[in-house]
Formats: sequence, structure tokens, C-alpha cells
Amino acid sequence: MVKIRRALISVSDKSGITEFARELEALGIEIISTGGTRKALEEAGIKLRPVSELTGTGEMLDGRVKTLHPKIYGGLLAVRDNQKHIEELKKAGIELIDMVVVNLYPFEKVIAEDSVVLGEAVENIDIGGPALLRAAAKNYKSVAAVSNAGRYTGIIKELKDNDNRLNEMTLSELAVEVFEVTAGYDKKISDFLKARLGLTADGGGPGDNEFAFSGELELRLKKIQDLRYGENPHQKAAFYRDDKVTEPSVCSLKQLSGKELSFNNIMDLNAAIELIKDFENPAACILKHNNPCGAALGSNLASAYEKALESDPLSAFGGIVGLNKVVDEDTAGLINSSRFIECVIAPGYTDKAVQILKRKKNMRILDIPDMNKRGLDIDIKKVTGGMLVQEKDVIKVEAGDLKVTTRRKPTPEEIDSLLFAWHVCKYVKSNAIVLADGSQTVSIGAGQMSRVDSVVIAIKKAGKRARGSVMASDAFFPMKDSIEKACKAGIRAIIQPGGSIRDEEVIKEADAGQIAMVFTGIRHFKH
Repeated sequence: MVKIRRALISVSDKSGITEFARELEALGIEIISTGGTRKALEEAGIKLRPVSELTGTGEMLDGRVKTLHPKIYGGLLAVRDNQKHIEELKKAGIELIDMVVVNLYPFEKVIAEDSVVLGEAVENIDIGGPALLRAAAKNYKSVAAVSNAGRYTGIIKELKDNDNRLNEMTLSELAVEVFEVTAGYDKKISDFLKARLGLTADGGGPGDNEFAFSGELELRLKKIQDLRYGENPHQKAAFYRDDKVTEPSVCSLKQLSGKELSFNNIMDLNAAIELIKDFENPAACILKHNNPCGAALGSNLASAYEKALESDPLSAFGGIVGLNKVVDEDTAGLINSSRFIECVIAPGYTDKAVQILKRKKNMRILDIPDMNKRGLDIDIKKVTGGMLVQEKDVIKVEAGDLKVTTRRKPTPEEIDSLLFAWHVCKYVKSNAIVLADGSQTVSIGAGQMSRVDSVVIAIKKAGKRARGSVMASDAFFPMKDSIEKACKAGIRAIIQPGGSIRDEEVIKEADAGQIAMVFTGIRHFKH
């Protein structure tokens, strides 16, 4: 066990430091400090030695250099049972330092401000702090490296119980924490500088590819909360946030009411946000098991919700409602009169709307500001032993991008409806088929191994409403059988990527049924 006789304290976040230092002082441990920390401790009446007294030099370069000195690092890095090291210290007049208590400049907090300028951010890159911690952690068998204020109480207790000594396990844990802290700190700095200086992930400069994949991918995630369980009650689970992602997401939502979110709630909320955030007009969607069962645009939010619910009211039971405008009293009333709804997420609510929604027992009410803001983000899918990483599928198709392939051209109204169905189709698990009438889904066929089965499901669920609707398919039709069924159901127009070796047969079948068909040239698989 290491006996603590001398501690160097230099913290940016001073929470709890006065109480901690006072306990160290009471144990007879000498305290060394500098800068703002020294001032705070002295004002609290705590006896200490200035770092300058140890080094023989004052602060330099506006405080950029305070502790960077051989008399500090010699005292930290000397191996205690190495006689040569100890003799070198004596010869140089260097005193041993047994504990370092440091937390770093608030770089992350500074860069979180939209108005931060590069110079201000750079000045908040801590140099001395990480160096002190790393030196202490490297020599962890002899030096306690304290980077976490949450450790203060436990350290004091252990010192009191063991005649100012800390055991090897505590020293080891503290050292590991240090390297986790400094690694995360450096990653935040590099990510910020890459973005601010116009560099890509692999070090290229402006003008390189919009998104580059580096040779190594490092993910640093911060736990938001433990979850009651995962997809099923026997699975443990937790929810983590990637602080590098700045666009509105399920990680940034605020819960206004209702039970704790479940693993499956969070998955469905994410899907609802992604589907709804691209629409400018009032829009609503209802999701179940990561698939939309209804989506619609309306003249106002209430009408959009009514239309989305009308698509498949049976499947909407226990669903997630996503809305892209502030929820008003009328919309809240409609949701409240619906059958069981798990969650509602929207970019704000009127006070009256919140009061109405809270009447729905156990329903989660969630607020996500700036919903329509998008940023550059990646899509990650976990496989056993690795990860697949790709750009998010955010490409948009406009009317001018469509290629008409049939004799009958779609009307302008049909084009609008096809584009709406195409957008919704992007968020349906493959094989995906969406039937729409205007800016309202009629029915959805999702996740089938055969595309024609998805067509059959969508048509069956739509019933008589299939007649006069349009159809979107996330990938090409490999056979003409889906088109045959669309013809019999009375579907009037189809949007699909094209690219099948049987495109000619498919187009011929559409012509035979007087169906207008357009190709996008873009696929929207979602696995």
C-alpha cells in the first residue's frame, strides 16, 4: 500500500474540492496547488504550498505553463524502489509527490456553444492537466491519480482506515480511469478540430469526399441510463449517447410525462423521428416494431394524425406517434381518444395539449426540439465480432429525377403521391411496399422475404381503398407477378428503382393494366 504524504491539486471543476482538501489537510497530508485552485483553497483557509515554491519559477505565457517542470514530473515519475531514481531526486532537490488531483479544462462545454470561436476553443485545450494525470497514472504503483470527483469520499475513507495509505486495487482503478478520461478528452479535441478546420476523418483536407471512412473507427459513448431490460425481460440493457452527434435524436429528447422508456420504445422513437423530420408540412406517423403502419401530411397536425391513423387503426394499437409540429389542443384530443398509444413525440406542446395528453394513463409524452435539423451522421449495424458502417440514407428524389417508363405518364397529382409514398418506403423494413392516396398511406407491406408477398399483404390490408392508390417499392420487381396483382387491385401508378433483368416484362405488364410507372434509379433497402 502507498502512503500519501504530499498531494498536488489543480482542478477546473472545483465541486467538492474544498471539502476534499480540508480532509487531506486534517490527515497531515501536504497540499501543493496553483492558479485558481490555490486561490479557492486559500480563501477556504486551507494551508498549502504554491507550485512556484516547489519549482522556483512562476506561471508563464498567460498561465499556459504552470506545472510543466522537472521538479514536478521527477516527483511523480520516480520509481520508489529504484535507488538510482531516488538518488537522482536527492541530487536535484526534488520532492516526491504521492497524489495528483486534477480535472481538465471544460473543452467539451466550451465547444457546445454555437458561438465559440476557434481561438477560444484552442485556449481551452488542457496541456498541464492531462500531462500530470498521465505521469501519475503511469507510476500508479506509487502515485494516486485522481481524475474523478466522485472518488473523493471513498479515497478519504480509505486513507482514514489505513493510516493515509491506498491499496493497490484503488491505485490501479484510478490509473485506468485517467487513461479513459484523457483518451476521451483528446478524441473530442481531434473531432472538433477536424470539423472546424475542414478536415475529413482520414486527415484529408477540404474538397475530399463528403464522408470518409478512416482506417480505424473509435466510438466513445456515454451512458444515459440503465434500462429495465432489453427487447425481452430476460435481457439486460442500457442506453448510451454519442456526444459527437449534434442533430436532434432520440438521445436528446425530453420526457414530459409517463413511465420510463423501454428498449423497444427507444428503437421505435428513433424510427419515428427519422421518418417525420424531413417533412415541412404538418406530418404524422404511427410506428410499430420499427415499421410505420401509417403516415400522412395534412392541412394541420390534427388532420395529418387522423389520416395516419386511418391507414391501419388496428396495427396502431400500442404504437408510437411521431409529429413534426407543436402539438395543439385538437391534435392532443384526437390522440387521447385513440386506443392505446405508447408514446407521443413532437417538437413541442401547448400547455393545454400536455394537460390533455397526461389524462392518458402511462402514455409517454416526449419533446424533441429542432426536429428538422440534420447533421452528418453515420449508420452503424452491429454484427457478432464487428460492425458495419455506412452513410445514412438521406438522399431525396424530386419529380425531375423520375424516369417515366410506361406509355401512360403519371399526372402531377400522382407524381406528388408517388414521391410521398417513396419517402415513407425508405423507413419500412425490406421488402417494403407502400400504398398511398394523395399524401396519406393506405396500407403498408413490410419485411417479407418475397416482394410479391409484401404486395399481397399491402393490398389485402387496404381492401377497397387499394383501388385508385399509388404504390412504392423500395427495390425493383424481379417478376411481373407483383404488377399483375397491382392491376387487379386497381392501383393506378407505381414508383420503383428499376434495374431488374426483367424490367421490360414488368413495364409491359404495367402498360397492359394502364398503370403509370416511374423509375428512381435509387434503392432504399432497410434491413
